[in-house]
Formats: sequence, structure tokens, C-alpha cells
Amino acid sequence: MERRTFLASAAAIGAGFATRPVPWPQSEPIRVAFLIGDNVNVIDLAGAWEVFQDVMIGPGHDQGFSPFTVATSRAPVTGTAGLTLVPNHDLAHAPAPRVVVVPAHHAPPESLEWLKRVAHTADLVMSVCTGAFVLARAGLLDGLTATTHHEFQDALARDFPKVTVERGPRYVEHDRIATAAGLTSGIDLALRVVERYYGAEQARATADYLEYRSRA
Repeated sequence: MERRTFLASAAAIGAGFATRPVPWPQSEPIRVAFLIGDNVNVIDLAGAWEVFQDVMIGPGHDQGFSPFTVATSRAPVTGTAGLTLVPNHDLAHAPAPRVVVVPAHHAPPESLEWLKRVAHTADLVMSVCTGAFVLARAGLLDGLTATTHHEFQDALARDFPKVTVERGPRYVEHDRIATAAGLTSGIDLALRVVERYYGAEQARATADYLEYRSRA
């Protein structure tokens, strides 16, 4: 499959730094772990989840991504406005992910330790909204540029002086770490991840299927 860089979208909605296409396994879906906990933001989770669940490589191929949720235990997690979620895996038994998505949520120390561990082997770790604070607490944003929801950018810059906060782009990406701004911007970043694995045409086809148009 042709691997191309979606330069138009990257210039319009994201700030990229030395990012490159990511090799993908043709024999199995790419495992995507969504790290969740109490007060997980619904659209932070659902927006990116919908992108990954809807990616199809093409006729005769399996789905491109296999998303699952992981938390400290398999006990129900209460999301925003009371939505109840039952995690697919606990931290000790989750399969090794190639992509990790960190939505806004209350992340206990055990989750931070798991995140630091899997970040060493995952292709990409991405946050959505104030999930950037979880990445920062795990030390994954030290020395990098990043973004978060516009109402919390000052707090991110104040609390984590090793992080340079970008104000304006829908997402900021590096080779193995990426952060999306608020809420629906997680859809943009997830589509960018699709592009990095499978190319611009597949990302556009996924956005079309979603009836999604970035407001950038």
C-alpha cells in the first residue's frame, strides 16, 4: 500500500515534529488500548474509538485496528454525566498495545506506572483533552511540545514547566507521542494516526464514512 503524508491536514490542524509513517502488520489488527478511569470524558473516548473501530483496510481485509479499554480493575468505571463502562481488561492482563489513547480521566498511580511501561514498546501514545496531564504526570511530555483543552493550557504550562504548550492547533504530534486539544479534536488526531499507518486516502475514507469534517 502506498504510504503518503497528508500534508494539507497536518498544516491546517496539527503541529508535527519529525513524524513519519508507522509500519503496520498485515496479518492482524493493530491493538489500541484506551486507558480509562473514573470521570473519563465520554467524547474523548468515543470520538477516537469510533475512528479506530471504523477503519477498514479494503475488500477482503480484516479491520485495521482492534480497540479495547483498560483500567486498574474490571470494576465498572463511571464516566462523565454518569455513563457506566466496564473495562475489557485490567492493567495486569491487558494485551500489549501498539497505540495507547489517554482520554481525560482520574488516573491513579498504578495507571501512570502502566502507561510509562507500555510507552517503551508502543508505536504511539496519544492523549485527548486533559489526558495530556496524565501523560505529563507520567513524564512522557518532558522536553516536548504539547496541547490540551484551551481552558487548561495555562495550568499545563504552570504545573509542568518541562512541557512547551502549543496554543491553537487541534493536535501536536511527535514521532511517538501526540496530544490533542479539547474533546472533538481527538477525532482529528485519531484520523492522523490512521494516516500514519495506512495513508491519506484511508484517513479521508474513514472521515467520509464518519460524516466528519474538521472545523479547522
